[in-house]
Amino acid sequence: MEKFVGFLFYMGDAMKIDKILNNNVVVVKESGGTEKIVMGKGIAYKKRIGDEVLKEQIDKTFILSNSDANNKFQELIVAIPLEHIELGEEIISYAKRELGKSLNDMLYISLVDHIYTSIVRFLEGVTVKNALLWDIRRFYKEEYAIGEYALEVIEKRFKICLPKDEAGFIALHLVNAEMDEENIRDMYQMTRLIQEITNIVKYTFHIEFDEESVYYYRFITHLKFFSQRLIRGKIYKDGETDDLLDVIKLKYKKSYECVDKIAYHIQKKYHHMLSDEEKLYLTIHIERVVHKTVTE
Repeated sequence: MEKFVGFLFYMGDAMKIDKILNNNVVVVKESGGTEKIVMGKGIAYKKRIGDEVLKEQIDKTFILSNSDANNKFQELIVAIPLEHIELGEEIISYAKRELGKSLNDMLYISLVDHIYTSIVRFLEGVTVKNALLWDIRRFYKEEYAIGEYALEVIEKRFKICLPKDEAGFIALHLVNAEMDEENIRDMYQMTRLIQEITNIVKYTFHIEFDEESVYYYRFITHLKFFSQRLIRGKIYKDGETDDLLDVIKLKYKKSYECVDKIAYHIQKKYHHMLSDEEKLYLTIHIERVVHKTVTE
């Protein structure tokens, strides 16, 4: 009979130890060669490789499909206390439920390590300012809310109150994992680009956005994917928008002029030429968000 435990299907009543990471964590290997990391208080006490682990001894089980992530996670477990590993897993599980989407396996390394080091730094009297906190709160609201939840859990579990800057850092790790990108520097670049574009729109139309508006949400969502493509050098082009773009230029003249400013800025700073398709969709989104901001 199969029983779903953590992130794998667990079969049978016992598994044999393939590797002992510490007193509370071991690696087992099933017949097909898949490695599973199993955790439980004292699970490896007086155990050797080849000994069996009973299912009632197991609190959590992990299987990471990415072999690099699996190896790094094993290294991390050796270096970090069990309660911090459990904390990270709890936050990631909560994030998956709240966001309703899959997250890159590397999040188990990046987020757990970040949370652990931020707690250690704080206890040593060291705090790190997040220069992008304000923009993260605006552009990645769902992820930031999870970051705030993480701070609440940390305060309850460890009796320490980390600054809001850490909620922003946690949010960036989540957005990074959503986009299947291991290098968080891309997220900083994307966030800055979104900030630059929204500033051009605000100054062009002399407006302040209603950040609770569904139209603003759609606009920012579009900018997230747009900036992701630009940073990664992927140009969106389908070749079927020439006639439509001509119509849009006339219909939304002011918004298209704003897009021209954005295109000039991007070409000058990022050396990237916007395609007609990118201009078309940017114009439509800007027209919609500006019109709704002005009329509501």
